[in-house]
Amino acid sequence: MSNLRKISVSLGGVLLILAIFFAGAYFGYSERPAIEKVTSVTNKATPPLISSDSVDFDPFWESWKIIEEKYVAKDGINKQDMVWGAIQGLAKSLDDPYTVFFPPEEKEMFESQIRGDFEGVGMEIGIRKGILTVVAPLKDTPAYNAGIKSGDKIIKIDDTVTSDMSLEEAVKLIRGPKGTKVNLTVIRNDEDKTRQIPIIRDKIEIPAIETDNISINSSSSSANGEEGTDNQAASNRQSQKSDDGIFVIKLFNFNENSVQAFREALREMAASGRNKLILDLRSNPGGFLEVAVDTASWFLPMGKVVVKEKFGDGRETLYRSRGYNVFGDMPIVVLINEGSASASEILAGALQDYGRATLVGQKTFGKGSVQELVSMTPDTALKVTIARWFTPNDRSISEEGLEPDVKVDFTEEDALAGHDPQMDKAIEILKNSK
Repeated sequence: MSNLRKISVSLGGVLLILAIFFAGAYFGYSERPAIEKVTSVTNKATPPLISSDSVDFDPFWESWKIIEEKYVAKDGINKQDMVWGAIQGLAKSLDDPYTVFFPPEEKEMFESQIRGDFEGVGMEIGIRKGILTVVAPLKDTPAYNAGIKSGDKIIKIDDTVTSDMSLEEAVKLIRGPKGTKVNLTVIRNDEDKTRQIPIIRDKIEIPAIETDNISINSSSSSANGEEGTDNQAASNRQSQKSDDGIFVIKLFNFNENSVQAFREALREMAASGRNKLILDLRSNPGGFLEVAVDTASWFLPMGKVVVKEKFGDGRETLYRSRGYNVFGDMPIVVLINEGSASASEILAGALQDYGRATLVGQKTFGKGSVQELVSMTPDTALKVTIARWFTPNDRSISEEGLEPDVKVDFTEEDALAGHDPQMDKAIEILKNSK
C-alpha cells in the first residue's frame, strides 16, 4: 500500500505538471502576437528597418483576424483588396493629397495621363483646404468649353458627394470614354448657390503654347479707366506690326513639348521685332520641373538659383539657370491667377525674386511639392511627396503661393463682356516702361 500510495502521488504530480504545462502553452498560444494568428496572409514579417518598439501593429492584425472571422459576407472578402485599402489608408493618414497609393486600375489611369493619351474632360484638380478644387481647365477641352473656371469647388460628381474624396477617386469618377457625360456640381468663389455643369467627355489633346503680337495705339485705356472703350481695349490686342508692339507668349503647361515650343516662340518674337514681353501663365497647372528650369534659363544669367528643393531629412537641392538669358533688360510682365500652379509658380517666383518681371493678376494656387513614383509590385505604385519647392528667396510655394506685384481681378462679368483687365494692365505697365 505504501508503494501504491507513492506511485499515486508521483503520478498525480506528473499529471499536475503536465496540466500546468499545457495550460501555459495554451495561454501562450492564445496570447501570441496578433500577426501570428492570421494564417491566410504571406510576407507578414515586420521589416527590419522598422523599429519594433516604435509602432504597435497588433491592432491592425487583430482587426484583420476579426474581419476574417466575423464579417457577415465572408465569400465577398478579397484579401488583396484589403491590403490595397490598408496602404491607401496609410497614405491618407499623412493628410497630404499628393501622397497616394495606386492599385492596379488606378496605376494604369495615372500612367495613361502622364502619356497624354486619355479621355475625359481636360482639367487639373487638387485639394485646397480639404475641398476638391479645379486648378485649371485646359484650353479648348470639354471642361474649358463647358465653362469650368479655376477655383471652382467641386461639391458632387454626378450623384457622389466629394467630401473626404481623394484626388484619385475624383479622377476615376470624372474621367471616362469619349462621348459620355458627367455632371459636376460646383460652387464658385463669392457665390452662395451651386451650379450644375454637364460635360461631354472627349479625347484630351493638351496644347503647349500660343503666341500673339500686340500693338498699342493712342486710344488705349488709361490707368484710371476714364478713357477707352471695350472696343478700344480689344483693338489694343489686335495682331498688327508696330514699333511699340508687345509680344505675348501663352504657356498652357510645362510638358515635354514645351521646351521646343518655347524656342520656336522666341524665334517668332525675334522675327517680329518686338521688344517687350507678356508671359501668360494663367490657368497653367504646371508640369515637369526640368522644363520650368529650362524656361527660366532664357530670362536669368548662368548659375542663378531657379528653385530650391528641400527634403525631409534636411537635404537641399538647388536648380540653377543654364544662362541662355536672351532677354537682357527687356521689360517683362507675367500674368498669373489661382490656376497657375507647380512649374508655373517656379518660373514666376524666380522672375519675381530677381526683379526680372512684374507679376500681374491674382494669387497662385500654391502647389509646390515633389512626388516620386515608387513601384510596389508590377501592377501597383506609391506616389509619395519627398520634397517641397522654395523660391530663390526662400518663399514656400506650397504654403503661401505667389502674390502678384499688381493685383487685378478677372470677373465672370469681364469674361462675358470679352474684357481682359489683367491683360490690359500688363499692356499699360509695358507701355509706360522704358
